[in-house]
Amino acid sequence: MDLATLRALKPTEYSEAAGGYRSTSDMASAAKDAIDNRIQVAMRTQLEGEAATEAGKQLGELSKNFHYIQVQCGLVSTALDAFSYETEAAKRKLDAALDGAKAAGLTVNADGSVSYPPGGDKGGDGKTPAGGTVSGLTDGAASAVGRQAANLDPNPNHRLAQDCADLIATALKEATEADEKWAPKLRALKADDDLIVSGADWIEVKEDTAGVLKGAGDYLDSFREPPKQGTPEENAKWWHGLTEEQQAAYISVHPDSIGWMDGLPATVRDEANRTVLAEARGVAQTDLDSWMAKEPKPAYVEREIINAQTGERWTAKVPTEEWREWEKKRKELQDPLDGMDAIQSRFDTYVDESTRPYLLGFDDKNNGRVIVSVGNPDTADNVVTYVPGTGSKLSSIDGDINRAEVLQDRASSTDLAHSTASIMWLGYDAPQGLLSDATDSKYADNAREPLSNFLTGIDTVHNGSVNSTVLGHSYGTLVAGETMRDHPDLPVDNAILVGSPGVGVDHAKELNIGADRVFAATAQNDLVNLAPPPAGTLAPLNPKAYMRLFDDHSIMYGNDPISDEFGGRVFPVADGMLPGSDGLMPAHSQYWEGNSLNHMARIVTGGAP
Repeated sequence: MDLATLRALKPTEYSEAAGGYRSTSDMASAAKDAIDNRIQVAMRTQLEGEAATEAGKQLGELSKNFHYIQVQCGLVSTALDAFSYETEAAKRKLDAALDGAKAAGLTVNADGSVSYPPGGDKGGDGKTPAGGTVSGLTDGAASAVGRQAANLDPNPNHRLAQDCADLIATALKEATEADEKWAPKLRALKADDDLIVSGADWIEVKEDTAGVLKGAGDYLDSFREPPKQGTPEENAKWWHGLTEEQQAAYISVHPDSIGWMDGLPATVRDEANRTVLAEARGVAQTDLDSWMAKEPKPAYVEREIINAQTGERWTAKVPTEEWREWEKKRKELQDPLDGMDAIQSRFDTYVDESTRPYLLGFDDKNNGRVIVSVGNPDTADNVVTYVPGTGSKLSSIDGDINRAEVLQDRASSTDLAHSTASIMWLGYDAPQGLLSDATDSKYADNAREPLSNFLTGIDTVHNGSVNSTVLGHSYGTLVAGETMRDHPDLPVDNAILVGSPGVGVDHAKELNIGADRVFAATAQNDLVNLAPPPAGTLAPLNPKAYMRLFDDHSIMYGNDPISDEFGGRVFPVADGMLPGSDGLMPAHSQYWEGNSLNHMARIVTGGAP
C-alpha cells in the first residue's frame, strides 16, 4: 500500500460494510428461525400427506441455506471489522505524521520520504546546516542508525523529518500487512454457485472460521476478553458487557467456546452449537463418503461349507477379510453421524414451542459430549437435568434424548399451570464398560465441576425463580451425588436417583438439599442390585466383593440409595423385565415407563410420588 492509497483510505467504510453483512446475517438468522420455528411447526401440526412431507423437505433445505448465509456473513462482518480496526490504527499513525510534518514545516513526498529545510546554528564556516530528504525506516537496526545520524546532525529538522518518515513507513507497513492478510481471507469467503449446502461447504466454513480467527486476534483483544475458566456469573457479566457487534464477532469465530459457556442465554449457546454441529457433520459425512468409495471388490467370495456331522456340502457366500475390515471402519464412521442425525431430527420434528429443542453443548471428539434441552431452560418454571450413565455417547444419544422428552411431556401434563424444560446432560466422558470403566470413580470426579457450573449457569440466566431437579441414572447417580456433595450451595431443589450403584455418600443429608427431597428407586430385576460393596485391597479373598450376603445397604459407591440407612425417600417402580429377556439388563432402562415415569414427573414439578 502506498502513501496516496492510505491517505485516501476511509476505514469507517469497511466497518459500515461490516455492519451491512452483520445485518444480512441477522436477516438470514431470522428467516431460518421463521422456517424452523413457525412455518415448519405449523405445517407439521396442520398438514399431512406426501405433498406436505415434500414441502417440509424443501423448506428444510432452504433453512440450511439461510443458516449457511448467516454463518458466512457473520464471518465476513468480523473480517471487515478486523480490517477496519487494523487500518484505522495505521491511518491514525499516518495522520499524526502528516500533521507533525506540516507543523514543523517539513515536506512529505509522494513516496513517503520527508524533506526538511536548512536550519540550526551556523557552523564554523558561517553556513546554516543544509536541509535534505530522508526515507522512513522500520527495521530495528537500520532505524537505530538513522535516528543516530539525525541526532548527530546540527540541523534539528533532520531529526524531526526522520521521526515523521519512520512513522509514515510504519503506518504504510502495517496497512500493507493488513491488506495482504485480509484480502485472501475475504476472497475465500464465498459460496458455491448452487443452492445445495453440502458437507464440503461446512468444511469450508470451518476452515474459513479458523482463518478469520487467526487474523482477528488484535481486533478481538481490543475489547474485553472472556474470563479464563470463569464462573457462570463472571461469564454472564462478560457477555452482557459486550456490544451486539462484539457478541456477534465472538459467536462467528468462537462458536465452540461460546456454545459451552455456562451463564450465557440458551438461545446464544444454541446458535453457536448449531454451527459446530453442522461443521462436525460436514466433516463426518465427507469422511464417510470418501471411505465408501474405497469398498473392496469383491466383497464376498464363495466358500464350500461342510457339515461335520452329516458330511453334507454346500456353497455359501462369505465376506472377505478385507471387506470385514472395511465394514468395521465404515461403522466407526457411521456411528457418530447417526448421533448427529438424532440431534438434528429434534429440530426437524418438534411441534410446539414448549418442546422446542436447544443444543446447549456439542463436541464430537472421542465418544462425544452432548447437552440438549427440551424446552427453554431460561424461562421454564421447572427444570430437570438428566445425567446418563455407563455406555452413554454421541452415537447412541437418541435414547438418552428420548428419555428427556418423555419426562418433559409427562411433567407438562402433570403440572399444567407451569412450564417444564427437560435437559439431557452428557457434558462429561461417561464410562463405557460396565465391569471395567464403571468401577472407577474418576469419570464422576472429572464431571463434578462441569455439572456444577452448568446447573449454576441455568440458575444465573433464569428469568425468575426456578424449581431445579437433578436426575441421575446408573453411573450418572454417582456424578450427580458427588457434584451435590461437593457443592453445598448448588441451586438444586430435588434429586432423583434411579438404578444407582451408589452416589458417593452414605446418607441423603450429605447431598445438601434435605433428605426429604432426595428420591430413589431401583427395580427388583435391575442387575445393578448385584453391585458389590467396596472390596478394598483383599478383593480376591473378600466375599463382599462378589456377593451381598453380609451387608444389605453398602454398595460400590456408598450406601444403597433405596436402603433405610441412606435416609432418602424411596418411590415404587415396577419389577422390570427379567435379565436376558431383552438384552442383558432390560429393567435398568425401564424407569421412563408407567408409574415410575409418573412419580418422577411429580417430583420434577415440586411434588412427591
